[in-house]
Amino acid sequence: MRVAFMGSPDFAVPALCALHDSGHFIAAVYCQPPRPAGRGHTIQRCPVHAEANRLGLPVRTPARLRTDLQAQADFAALDLDAAVVAAYGLILPQAMLDAPKRGCLNIHASLLPRWRGAGPIQAAILAGDVQTGVTIIQMDAGLDTGDMLISQSIHITATATSATLHDQLAGIGANLIVRVLTESPTPLAQPTEGVTYAPKLMRSDGRIDWTKPADDIDRQVRAFDPWPGTFTTLGGSVLKVLAATPALGNGVPGTILDKLFTVACGAGAIRLTRLQMPGRSPLPADTFLRGHPVPPGTLLGA
Repeated sequence: MRVAFMGSPDFAVPALCALHDSGHFIAAVYCQPPRPAGRGHTIQRCPVHAEANRLGLPVRTPARLRTDLQAQADFAALDLDAAVVAAYGLILPQAMLDAPKRGCLNIHASLLPRWRGAGPIQAAILAGDVQTGVTIIQMDAGLDTGDMLISQSIHITATATSATLHDQLAGIGANLIVRVLTESPTPLAQPTEGVTYAPKLMRSDGRIDWTKPADDIDRQVRAFDPWPGTFTTLGGSVLKVLAATPALGNGVPGTILDKLFTVACGAGAIRLTRLQMPGRSPLPADTFLRGHPVPPGTLLGA
């Protein structure tokens, strides 16, 4: 089958590889343009761009699509059977949605209609969902509103992070999209009930509010690993909380209760197990405390 692949981050790479390995002809790979990254602000290709180069596939990186009529015409000229979209980062105009014979197929990391939007993996953990999954949809002009073609669910464990779920769901999405292209399942309209939205995350969302229950903070730490990360303040400096686990204890929210770095929350307590100060390496809590003694009674986030 003659297809285009449209994706940018790590999540999309397994799907690109699966399509390539299954023998489909990939006429073009679309992804975000190279941009400055890191401390040196060196120009870097996104993960899909790098993988497409490795596979010897032609890459296109338009900065916009909705107002770029030439980009739309170039896409139509590919004469595609289908386009596969996975976290591409640009909105496709109707002309591009309609161009492939089988339309555009989106790999979405949730069990639609729950968690439409930009951050479905983080949203599922934050909400305390017990399951999530991947849904392949026939794209339309709405935000993840298209007809469902196939889905697969997985259990969210009590220790799952966005990083671990991301890798699981990326692999599932890769398998499902190959199945859809082979099996052509019948589209099914999404239910009108149970619709929820996962907003785009900001770095500020990672600030810990110690007045919240310990279970909420535990889910926040796991949901925001690796991005946008969670943080508090210690002695006027930002303290990144990379890992934590619920613990016994109570007290004034934000107060360190013991020498194990257990912190009181609005209800219950949480033990910080991996931490990082600005410009320093991530450290286990015991190692961190040897270099940065923090006595019980210290108030975080003040």
